[in-house]
Amino acid sequence: MATTMMSLLEVLKGASEFLGKQGVDSPRLNAEHLLAHVLGLKRMDLYLQFDRPLGETERSPLRDLIRKRGTGIPLQHLLGTVEFCGHTFKSDARALIPRPETELLVERALTYGNLNSILDVATGSGVIPISLAIKLSDATVTATDISPEALSLARENAASLLALERISFHETDLLPQGQELFDLITANLPYIPSADIPTLSREVRHDPILALDGGPQGLDLIYRLLPLAYQRLAHGGHLLLEIGIGQSEQVMDCLQRHNYRDIAALPDYQGISRFIEAVKG
Repeated sequence: MATTMMSLLEVLKGASEFLGKQGVDSPRLNAEHLLAHVLGLKRMDLYLQFDRPLGETERSPLRDLIRKRGTGIPLQHLLGTVEFCGHTFKSDARALIPRPETELLVERALTYGNLNSILDVATGSGVIPISLAIKLSDATVTATDISPEALSLARENAASLLALERISFHETDLLPQGQELFDLITANLPYIPSADIPTLSREVRHDPILALDGGPQGLDLIYRLLPLAYQRLAHGGHLLLEIGIGQSEQVMDCLQRHNYRDIAALPDYQGISRFIEAVKG
């Protein structure tokens, strides 16, 4: 029996309609990414091939991916990659999926001068220290995480982007052992209040709970880090944090109590105070 052929556009429309019915945000965009992945194309190339016939060989793996996406498995996990600061990183269930707004943290860090030594705390998939290491070829970069699974992913990403020899990875709770001082400490710590975890989207709940749960108020790890980071910053060194919505005033107050200066909140793409910077006086 001859295999029924459908045009690429027909397949794309059907996949988009299914994802929409399953409550997936941006269903057409998701369908385009998954179809491009199956066909080994860039997403924009699809627009030049709408009339291309697709048989069962191409449609079967797409159906499997679309079904999984409809259950809430994140797009990045299905693609296996995520774009961050112009580079392609591996993404899977071992670590938090990097958010687009975190690119702003990297961009802000790059405006600071004299960054000879950098520490990224709770590095996850490693996108922050790797991006900084690529841009700052003379800097010494250190990254920590309490999760061995996250560190394995971070090392794989560093290796694929030819930055593995530039970054020292440590499995530890917050700061690495030793007395080394850093010109910059960055951290995107878990900041979601524990009670809010069950209310998160299906996609976010695929991230490791360790990377999400910040304790009763979402601030446990941030509060623990601030005095420790002060001791490990060089004089005039910067601390740069990503925080949750509505946490800026509490974090800034805590920074003041620990003698930081030049404390400021910085907005994300939606104008929300998403980042806090401070300097060791």
